[in-house]
Amino acid sequence: MNERISIVMPVFNAAAWLTQTVASVQEQTYQDWELIAVDDCSSDESFRMLQAAARADSRIRPVRLSENVGAARTRNEGIRLAEGRYLAFLDSDDLWKKTKLEKELAFLKERQAAFAFTAYEFGDENAVGNGKIVRVPRTLSYREALSRTVIFTTTVMFDLEKIDRRLILMPDVKSEDTATWWRILRAGYTAHGLNENLAVYRRPKNSLSSNKAEAVRRIWRLYRDQERLSAAASAYYLFFWALRATARRI
Repeated sequence: MNERISIVMPVFNAAAWLTQTVASVQEQTYQDWELIAVDDCSSDESFRMLQAAARADSRIRPVRLSENVGAARTRNEGIRLAEGRYLAFLDSDDLWKKTKLEKELAFLKERQAAFAFTAYEFGDENAVGNGKIVRVPRTLSYREALSRTVIFTTTVMFDLEKIDRRLILMPDVKSEDTATWWRILRAGYTAHGLNENLAVYRRPKNSLSSNKAEAVRRIWRLYRDQERLSAAASAYYLFFWALRATARRI
């Protein structure tokens, strides 16, 4: 039986972080994986670093796109190339704890689920955890997910025998990952949360207020354009989303 986990990692000018991120995959206690690293026309050393890593470890599969297409289409190329039964995502600047794959796969099987995600920790620019852990609910439905973007892409895992990979392909919009989780949940799936910190989300020391404003604009557009919610419903979900997003980051 194919028990391989296909890991899709989009890469764009990530040379500063790649060595550490790839090492966090190679150090996993679960070793039956392939790392599909899709380079979106980086102008730095990223692709050459991936090629060197692949020469030393045949489980690493570097792919270079012919044109810059953005995060959604870059991930989608990796999804199409995935050969494993299970699919996981890892952003090129984030890190996994050593037992991430092993524990999440066991959890996915235990719950007989198609879709799982885990808790995670915020880290500084060096990916050193700061102790601020985002806890996750045991399950998450579509309506619940609309008011809380608690599913972090780097923590997600799917069983491709239980869900059609075409449903996982991401739309070419801002916050494409959130739009994808909502579409999957709207289709009738339930996301199962493993409330254990198994990943580190690297983020800069200072967060600009303009980034927060942009996040609000993005989530509003998802409500209105992707989910076709009314203005009233969008405002309702946005209010609770903002409360939870603020609580998560302070």
